[in-house]
Amino acid sequence: MQGKIIKGIAGFYYVRVVESGIYECKARGVFRKDKKKPLVGDNVKIEALDEAEKTGNIIDILPRKNELIRPAVANIDQALVVFAVTEPKPHFNLLDRFLIMMESKDIPVVLCFNKKDIAGQQELAELEEVYRVCGYPLLLISAKEQENIEQVRAVLKGKTTAVAGPSGVGKSSLINLLQSEIQMETGSISKKIARGKHTTRHSELIAVDEESYIMDTPGFSSLYVNEFEKEELKYYFREFAPYEGQCRFNGCGHVHEPGCAVKEAVEGGKIHRIRYEDYLEMYRELKDKKRY
Repeated sequence: MQGKIIKGIAGFYYVRVVESGIYECKARGVFRKDKKKPLVGDNVKIEALDEAEKTGNIIDILPRKNELIRPAVANIDQALVVFAVTEPKPHFNLLDRFLIMMESKDIPVVLCFNKKDIAGQQELAELEEVYRVCGYPLLLISAKEQENIEQVRAVLKGKTTAVAGPSGVGKSSLINLLQSEIQMETGSISKKIARGKHTTRHSELIAVDEESYIMDTPGFSSLYVNEFEKEELKYYFREFAPYEGQCRFNGCGHVHEPGCAVKEAVEGGKIHRIRYEDYLEMYRELKDKKRY
């Protein structure tokens, strides 16, 4: 049988097989030997050990489209990043780090700003100015008033989406709204997963409908961008692309070089200063990272 891992806790993997339900599985020892660990989001082959108890073994992990280390998940089609427009005000540096991480993995991102109902026009305009220019889809919603939730549903349709964001921005309220209509086997899964030792927060896949999943990814408070070299960073800022090759020097880092087209674009208001300042901060971090 083939299914998808929707949760993994303490060596148990919960595999959802469409039509059959959720199986509690262990991974065969062969994976440990190959140093391959099943991840939430993996498509796997399982053998059922007990149909009544819905237990089984994972016998094969199918090839992954992508994988993330933090959070440890696989086969993400896109990421939905949830911040609040206000209360708390968006932490742009944290948001940009997430965008860079996803750009480096080639994972599309949709930006979702909640609490539209208590935001002023100026706050909404600033978000539009900073991020729509970069080409990121932008959703302005209110989970409390259930405003524009259908736009979010449309974006999720037919995809596996990692939902990420800091605490206090209404991410849980949004996820609860999105899964409120699911007729999934919630009884059997909550019974299995709610055993005492299984209460820690882990990444978990939640079915929104038959072919759409959202993945709640906890632990989103600080992100270090250190998986690549400083020279690569500029390629992950989308709005720099039109100026590539227009600087006076080949291989311009867009930091302190004279005749830099990107810096000129910042001065001319074509690239937002908030984004450029975040670029400089990450560039310095990558430059200073220890060589191990």
